[in-house]
Amino acid sequence: MRLAGPLRAVAVLLLVGFTWVLATAILGGDSSSVVKHFFSGKKPKPRRYKCGLSAPCPQKHLAFRLVSGAANVIGPKICLEDKILVSSVKNNVGRGLNIALVNGVTGELIETKSFDMWAGDVTDLLKYLRPLHEGTLVFVASFDDPATKLNDEARRLFEELGSSVVKELTFRDSWVFVGAKGIENKSPFEQRMKNSKNSNKYEGWPESLEMDGCIPLRAPLES
Repeated sequence: MRLAGPLRAVAVLLLVGFTWVLATAILGGDSSSVVKHFFSGKKPKPRRYKCGLSAPCPQKHLAFRLVSGAANVIGPKICLEDKILVSSVKNNVGRGLNIALVNGVTGELIETKSFDMWAGDVTDLLKYLRPLHEGTLVFVASFDDPATKLNDEARRLFEELGSSVVKELTFRDSWVFVGAKGIENKSPFEQRMKNSKNSNKYEGWPESLEMDGCIPLRAPLES
């Protein structure tokens, strides 16, 4: 009679463990890992998806993450399909606008380049944006100052790529944006943090912006 209590407790424990393993097998996952965590008391590590997204992208979609620069110290980052296209580690960032061009049909990287919008020549940016091919994806992450040298034509070109805020972009604002040549509507992938003495996180600069999501690939263009 004295063993009834301990035996009942063991039976309940085994039932709970079996239920957990069964649920994991049905929903997907490594049941052996779950068992180890169950008996060790540790929580299973959350599953990691491309570019650190919290959930996987649907088929025929590209996973991305954009991070603008922090003040003039930490450079921006552009990740696409778990590949870092632009970062300080790759040594391919620069003050101003950091841009990655991607084939919207295949998802392949075309080119990365930065344009100094404080001391550079906006003509270089115009020559870069004018000849873009239909369907080209344009990823943009700001660093330090993205706007001083922007003229009306440059802002219009970004508007044609789907930007909603480039008209208001000013000195030292933080900006991340994904647009496309030939987009019919405004892009849903854009964030701006205004440079303001009252709200800046860093002295003279607003906080860094981070944005991620899934972009659908385009169907091949008819010849």
